[in-house]
Amino acid sequence: MLSLLDKKIIRLVSRDMPLVDRPFRHLAKKAGIKEQALINRIKAYKKRGLLRKFSAVLNHRKAGFVANAMCVWDVPESSVVKAGKIIAGFCEVSHCYQRKKYPGWNYNLYAMVHGKTKDECIKTAKKISKKIGFSDYKILFSSREFKKTGVIY
Repeated sequence: MLSLLDKKIIRLVSRDMPLVDRPFRHLAKKAGIKEQALINRIKAYKKRGLLRKFSAVLNHRKAGFVANAMCVWDVPESSVVKAGKIIAGFCEVSHCYQRKKYPGWNYNLYAMVHGKTKDECIKTAKKISKKIGFSDYKILFSSREFKKTGVIY
């Protein structure tokens, strides 16, 4: 059972982190507790499986990366983990994940590739394909962004 303080902390850490030298101290103050107490609670949430991760979302368009492509590969199940780790290691890739294959759509390994131009994305997809050793892939370029927000509790 979560206490009122737990719920308050979860709401605070699920929003954008403040751009200050000590963001946890800033959040702790808002929660009405000491910084170390906040950190201890966050560690406890992690240990209990309530918190999976902290992450940052880069506004890639504002940073100059205006070309985005969801690249998909057909990779044998036995090679998905190894290929996924290789793909995730590319700095141009913001996220990489596995999905099920479906009739007429044999792609099971997905990666969002960012670049300053479409050509950069194409070159990155080719480099990835060569490095993982699987050449059956598609590049799906983004044409419009409708929403980019995290989950709010």
